[in-house]
Amino acid sequence: QAYLTYSSSVAAGAHSGMEECKFQFGWERWNCPESALQLSTHNRLRSATRETSFVHAISSAGVMYTLTRNCSLGDFESCGCDDSRNGRVGGRGWVWGGCSDNVEFGERISKLFVDALETGHDTRALINLHNNEVGRLAVKATMKRTCKCHGVSGSCSIQTCWLQLADFREIGNYLKIKYNQAHKLEMDKRRMRAGNSADSRGATAETFHHVQATELVFLEDSPDYCTRNASLGHHGTEGRECLQTGKNLSHWEKRSCRRLCTECGLRVEERRTEVVASCNCKFHWCCTVRCEQCRQLVAKHFCARRDTTATVPSHIKRRNKGHKR
Repeated sequence: QAYLTYSSSVAAGAHSGMEECKFQFGWERWNCPESALQLSTHNRLRSATRETSFVHAISSAGVMYTLTRNCSLGDFESCGCDDSRNGRVGGRGWVWGGCSDNVEFGERISKLFVDALETGHDTRALINLHNNEVGRLAVKATMKRTCKCHGVSGSCSIQTCWLQLADFREIGNYLKIKYNQAHKLEMDKRRMRAGNSADSRGATAETFHHVQATELVFLEDSPDYCTRNASLGHHGTEGRECLQTGKNLSHWEKRSCRRLCTECGLRVEERRTEVVASCNCKFHWCCTVRCEQCRQLVAKHFCARRDTTATVPSHIKRRNKGHKR
């Protein structure tokens, strides 16, 4: 019954996590493809790269976030507000009160669903479980304190405060920083060959002893993601859109064509597409807004293969031209 109650929220949370992943990596070579959640390779050996560490964290965070929010909205009979701190003095001039989001509930249920997917007992399984926990801790770390004033004539002599979930975008931004700072585990290969023996478990425990609970970890270096590799689920960057011009672009976005195209041996191709949008809107009394439909040519840029004929000497081109039928 519990599975039926929470499963739809778990699925929605995992989906929101992957949508955030696509946003965070939208202008990078690895752009969180649909295959990212499968986390497997052609050798049945699950990859443990910096990218998969982010996938585990953001999907775990998404599940916990959605369960917590649905609890606060009253979607579940078995949970409600977190009022465990209510009445306590939180700081000078304010006390805990109101209806805090019940992240403890969200954390507990998400562990039951997400961590249960990890059935292995090897180093990769421990890495995945660790990164799942990093995602859950990110939800807690980004929570906001919201307060309401009390007192005569709005004097705000005392405030009642409670904790609310941050916007999920903030959690994505937080975990993207953790991704950039992710720590590569250096394992003792000789001891790891011992399989599931005590020596192997000892090597793993020693490695994790130096890792902070809030830091993402990975085991393998990432490929360059430039070229397509269907067996690994890498689509390459050919055909990807990149940004060259536009308002309010970050430095990272402005360099996307170089990163996706030229540094991967591809050229930048400009394509002009016609966009239809509403324009010249006018308010008519009362009470409608009428707009015209305007067509506009918009230039977009994509990564394309280099023209191989450009490197052919001109005298060969002329000779070939005479043999056309």
